[in-house]
Amino acid sequence: MIDSGSQKRGKRDKGSVKTSAGNANIAAPKLSPNLTQTLDNIRRELGASPDLTIRQVQIGGEDPVQAAVVHLGGLVNTVAVNEFVMGSLLDNSHLTAPEMSREPEDLLQLILCRAMGLGEAEIKSDWNEIMIAILSGDTLILLDGCTKGIVGGTKGGEWRTITEPSSQLVVRGPKDAFVESVSTNISLIRRRIKSPKLWFEFMRIGKVTNTDVAIIYIKNIADDKIVDEVRTRLKRIDIEAVLESSYIEQLIQDKVLTPFPTVYNTERPDVAAANLLEGRIVLIVDGTPFVLILPTVFAQFFQSTDDYAQRFDIATLMRMVRYVSFIILLLGPSIYIALTTFHYEMIPTPMLISLLAQRENVPFPAAVEAMLMEIAFEVLREAGTRMPRAVGQTVSVVGALILGQAVVEAGIITPVMVIVVALTGIASFAIPSNNLAIAGRIVRFGFIAAASVFGFYGITLGLIVLVAHMNSLRSFGVPYLSPFSPFSLRGQKDTLVRVPMWMIHLRPHKSKDANNNTSNDDESSASGKEGRTDA
Repeated sequence: MIDSGSQKRGKRDKGSVKTSAGNANIAAPKLSPNLTQTLDNIRRELGASPDLTIRQVQIGGEDPVQAAVVHLGGLVNTVAVNEFVMGSLLDNSHLTAPEMSREPEDLLQLILCRAMGLGEAEIKSDWNEIMIAILSGDTLILLDGCTKGIVGGTKGGEWRTITEPSSQLVVRGPKDAFVESVSTNISLIRRRIKSPKLWFEFMRIGKVTNTDVAIIYIKNIADDKIVDEVRTRLKRIDIEAVLESSYIEQLIQDKVLTPFPTVYNTERPDVAAANLLEGRIVLIVDGTPFVLILPTVFAQFFQSTDDYAQRFDIATLMRMVRYVSFIILLLGPSIYIALTTFHYEMIPTPMLISLLAQRENVPFPAAVEAMLMEIAFEVLREAGTRMPRAVGQTVSVVGALILGQAVVEAGIITPVMVIVVALTGIASFAIPSNNLAIAGRIVRFGFIAAASVFGFYGITLGLIVLVAHMNSLRSFGVPYLSPFSPFSLRGQKDTLVRVPMWMIHLRPHKSKDANNNTSNDDESSASGKEGRTDA
């Protein structure tokens, strides 16, 4: 069921991002029968941009008709413009003399049908649509005396080539990744799912940027109610610019005040294709290689494409390692603080004597030690990320070693605390999703504070609050902790463990609908099977 609060949430989001456009009420120019006036309007609208190319030509022999070809250099395929637009228009064999004497609008239709060598071309009259087409890399053909124009598909320009993913690396599996072009990304999905039921919908979001956003789903597998809800939330977005898919993610998620991601993102086409086969919806945003996948559940962030390229027993072991790593990430420092501050009796006597000897000359309590080391580790991590690749990783590793050794020798931090913090940092890298790892790093500081005040009682209270919060989350109406809560026995086939491939149904059940989101059949659709098609 779509969350009953989504209607109010959408209105709140719309109000929070609404911006004023000073020229919103200014009437847009129109295509004039006077070709010169129309070209002047285009120049004025684009601020006489130096990359604006206008080529005026004459069509016909004895009684030629004035025409113009308009496009933006750098956004078009130059070969297509020269050969299939200019070449077709200047070839007088396509139209006879009587046909050239027809009314301008009839002549425009004849040119579209007979004298255009482009595979994609249509007649448009709306000024805004024509301007967006030019700014998207299409070519406009105008005739003198006509209030319409032909828009030809000549998109081109320079794009980044398909390379290996920079994140979500795998040992075995496809090595291609999404790029910044919507059409290229769609082709990467089409190659994997050759089905007529793979449907695409396009819309433009952003008053200024007019960013193309593609909604992709498989008809009869994706839940129609969730598709409608996605479409509705996207239409509610009122913002001037969309420069990255995270803009869309923040404006369509169910709950904003949570550190946990409720929309999954990936740059791997195989992951997107596998989630489409499970009934999920994929959003591709022009200008970014990261696509959005929804609805999302918590277990999905622990799954990797490698899980379906390896034997089920190996995949199960690796997945259990990831869950244990997440627990270490959350509770590692806080458990050490609770043991050394409040619960000495739980530590074996030889180890306790060693810990007390190490802490003898340390001026700070364990909680302050942990906070200092965690902050220093986060600074080193961020510095390594922002620095050039050639030195970033080296600076992170060497900086951590030198800093750890220096603070121990100076008597500021105990050696065991350095080990605990290092183990916590390493555990964060074992989680396939960077968004969930960041959420765990944020929540970790809360557990450190609770353990420093109440010990294990604070950790227990924090876990209760954390589970209650996660249980209240929804991703387009789907419970975030599904199939753990509500529990689904069938859904456990691909959560904590990964059963053999022959035991997993390739086609998932429908996503949860209005009244059946507690049934086992419906819950099984929420358990992610990322990258299943790789096996």
